[in-house]
Amino acid sequence: MTDAQWQAFVMASPRTAKLSTIRADGRPHISPVWFVLDGPVVVFTTWADCVKGRNLRRDPRVSLCVDDPEDLYSYVMIDGTAEISEDPDDLLHWATILGGRYMGEDRAEEFGRRNGVPGELLVRVEPANVVALTGISD
Repeated sequence: MTDAQWQAFVMASPRTAKLSTIRADGRPHISPVWFVLDGPVVVFTTWADCVKGRNLRRDPRVSLCVDDPEDLYSYVMIDGTAEISEDPDDLLHWATILGGRYMGEDRAEEFGRRNGVPGELLVRVEPANVVALTGISD
């Protein structure tokens, strides 16, 4: 897939991305996250004190995978380094966008205010490597 194609693929419907982080003992940790793209940058939020939040603060290297449940052999994997912000205005802005994407525009502000709070992290991942494949089983 081209850059435009993989970006359209991951934004085609509100699927979760599976986020892989690294635990302190080196084991992987995988968790679903709501996400949106800001250009090619993956943006999501997470609670600072959850496993993935603690992992991201200690080691910002991540991988994300978004797949298509209708075509099980189509997916996009993104490797990158997470940048974390706790800026309240940015956090509220992106939490509101995420709420609209996953819960509907009529509930965007509700979810933005619920998730754009102190203790939540705003995470941005600039893709360093993207593997984007579709139609593998054809």
